[in-house]
Amino acid sequence: MAAKPTDTSGLSYAEASHELDEIVAFFESADVDVDELVAKLERATALVDELSARLKATKLQVDELAPRLAAVLDDELAIDPDTGEVLE
Repeated sequence: MAAKPTDTSGLSYAEASHELDEIVAFFESADVDVDELVAKLERATALVDELSARLKATKLQVDELAPRLAAVLDDELAIDPDTGEVLE
């Protein structure tokens, strides 16, 4: 069974981004196939949603981890090298 046009699971960020670039090129071409237009638009929308969600999740992780890293670099916190746990 083929994947639904909106199913982006299993794609890496790079793969999803590359596929979106290909769809944009399709829309920019002078020979847009009207029969493929809606399917490509649905797929592009799903890819944009997926990429946006991943960027938001990554930003949350960076926002959480950056202060911890800064504290370690400023010698305010110590990290156990085996467990990655913050030592008090």
